[in-house]
Amino acid sequence: MNKNQLNRRSFIKKSAKGSAVLLAATAFPTIVPASVFGKNAPSNRIHIGQIGFGRIGMTHDLPEVMKHDYVHVVAVADFDSNRLKQGKAWIEKKHTDKFGKSIDVKTYDDYKDLIAAKDIDAVVISTPDHWHAQPAMEAALAGKHIYLQKPTALTIAEGRTMADAVKKSGVVFQLGTQQRSMNPWPQFKRTCELVRNGRIGELKRIQIGLPIDPAGGNTAQMPVPPNLDYDKWLGSTPYVYYTKDRVHSQTEIDGERPGWLRCEQFCAGMITGWGVHHFDIAHWGMDQELGGPLEVEGKAEFPTSGLWDVHGKYEIHALYPNKVQVEVRDTFPNGVRFEGTDGWIFVSRGNVGVTATDPTASASGEENKAFYASDKKILTSKIGPNEIHLYESPEQHTNWLECIKNGKETISPVEVAQRVGSACIVAHTAMKLGKKLTWDNKTERFIGDEKANATFARPQRFPYGTNYVKG
Repeated sequence: MNKNQLNRRSFIKKSAKGSAVLLAATAFPTIVPASVFGKNAPSNRIHIGQIGFGRIGMTHDLPEVMKHDYVHVVAVADFDSNRLKQGKAWIEKKHTDKFGKSIDVKTYDDYKDLIAAKDIDAVVISTPDHWHAQPAMEAALAGKHIYLQKPTALTIAEGRTMADAVKKSGVVFQLGTQQRSMNPWPQFKRTCELVRNGRIGELKRIQIGLPIDPAGGNTAQMPVPPNLDYDKWLGSTPYVYYTKDRVHSQTEIDGERPGWLRCEQFCAGMITGWGVHHFDIAHWGMDQELGGPLEVEGKAEFPTSGLWDVHGKYEIHALYPNKVQVEVRDTFPNGVRFEGTDGWIFVSRGNVGVTATDPTASASGEENKAFYASDKKILTSKIGPNEIHLYESPEQHTNWLECIKNGKETISPVEVAQRVGSACIVAHTAMKLGKKLTWDNKTERFIGDEKANATFARPQRFPYGTNYVKG
């Protein structure tokens, strides 16, 4: 390891604790290029490993982190060797286009080896939902900073295990709940500030509109593609035969939603997939980021045929502290509506999406407005200097990178991430059981309902899963 690498590792390590970095002049030759000093010096660069190269990694996570000159994505890992090759080529081309020089991106067919690499400071985890908690936990134990796609976990138990490991490690964690950040949706923060500062009076009700996934999927058993390590891809979930519609496309990566998003084995459906985004805004607006529901009642339709078995049409009613009623339906416009004693505000992404297949309309097909209220004066109300001003993040990935450098907490830290993920899983449990449940947010258990508490964890298929992580 050369002196610049040593200085960079020292910088990254100290930044996690908020320490200043002093680079001794003796660490450099007498005559050096100007690029050795300044904000983009090798000692200031953050070296990132990308775990999972698919739709979200290629179209969202990597483009955002690679906007910054001080970031070098130096490695990629995937259980699919075709995607691994695509990832290497894609990252190298982006680097050449940006900096005018080539880079040799390392490839790993097992993300564990990427996490163990000494030249990696941070990881971006853009994997299927069932592969979120374990690599995040392992990255934390290895001292790597973490950007994790939502939700944090498939179950409350594995999410809690991961969150505790992250907090103990002290690494910088960010969840991909990008609606909190100003770019490209400043209306979410603005809405939450208006609600928190009483511009609609006393908050009484929140309506959350979420889309649904279609039923279907080809159930025919197919040979496992030679490029896919299918056993590892299944991870901690039970072994089931391979069919393309429960994994991902074997052609070029595009904007289409992969089949695993529609299989409960790997994902709970839109209630966690998009639910984390909108529940997060609801929590932010009612000052329940570290809280959760008191009671939840739900019902839903689940497919009875085909491969895809996540929920279809549904409705959820939840009671939060301060007697705030939260109602979630697929028939509401996609977004969040806050209702108070003096008016209401509705907020959504409008027609600005992260990927080409982001749902942007209500079930009726109407255009989804981004920001409107019962009275336009509410929207233009000035927040005074002595009122509540919420955390301002320029962009979710940028905020994470800045926090790695300055040692501050991100806008979506791990405990906030765990709590909003738990709220969505609690809602899903109510949908599955079709009855009212009482929830204790402190113990993260249902009160007086063992059947509901049985959903707290799932059996994990050895050797995969948070149960088998050492450290």
